[in-house]
Amino acid sequence: MKTGRLIGIGLGPGASDLITLRALRHLQTLPVLAIPRPNPWTPSLAFRIIKEHLPTGTGQQHLFLEFPMSRDPEILLPAWNKAFAAIREKLDAGLDVGFVTQGDPFVFSTFIYVYESLKVDIPDLEVEMVPGVSSINAVPNVAGRPLVDGQERLAVIPATYGIEDLRNILRSFDSVVLMKVSSIMPQIVQVLEHEGLLEASVYVERATTDEQRIVHDLRRIRNDRCVYFSMVVVTKKHRNGILRGEAPKIEKETLHVT
Repeated sequence: MKTGRLIGIGLGPGASDLITLRALRHLQTLPVLAIPRPNPWTPSLAFRIIKEHLPTGTGQQHLFLEFPMSRDPEILLPAWNKAFAAIREKLDAGLDVGFVTQGDPFVFSTFIYVYESLKVDIPDLEVEMVPGVSSINAVPNVAGRPLVDGQERLAVIPATYGIEDLRNILRSFDSVVLMKVSSIMPQIVQVLEHEGLLEASVYVERATTDEQRIVHDLRRIRNDRCVYFSMVVVTKKHRNGILRGEAPKIEKETLHVT
């Protein structure tokens, strides 16, 4: 029996109408959808995005798989291996499986671990990727903050993994996207304040959804424990406008990270 295909399906930042046409086609025709959730008691955000688009009466199977919100390998690996085994069972039965993921499958996504593990176990596994609108694109749009223009340089970093290098990054790049700022807003605000960049910063959580929240004055939330799906975007705008002849030319020797 031929092994089924694995399809990584990016769902976008949260709004159900930001799903691509290709993603929609797969959601409505695939025999199996693998749907991640943090635990059995927490609703799946991915399922919330797609549920209104799913077919009825087709016998489509939904695999709700646990991917804990943790950085502890002793917690993660057993849950992941159980999820990988459930997906492989369907693939071995010749069924195509679509793994749905918020944002884009290859940008800070759980799907990366699914893809890498199953490709090791099944070297000839056929994989299709469906790119999604990532929060890196969505957040600056909803906040009305153009991200990069002309010769501006962009850095994207996961803030929850430490901000030890944040000062250097802020000094070396024109725009900085801090993803998953979560519980470290006090440290982030402190650094931005020290660098004189609070006015150039905006906080966004749950972008594009009906629970979207935008905060332009980060001092208001400096002591808050923010939600997991939150970002801070810093746009200095010192080098934009090159196409209008307004930005200074950057000499090549200055393009380095310290």
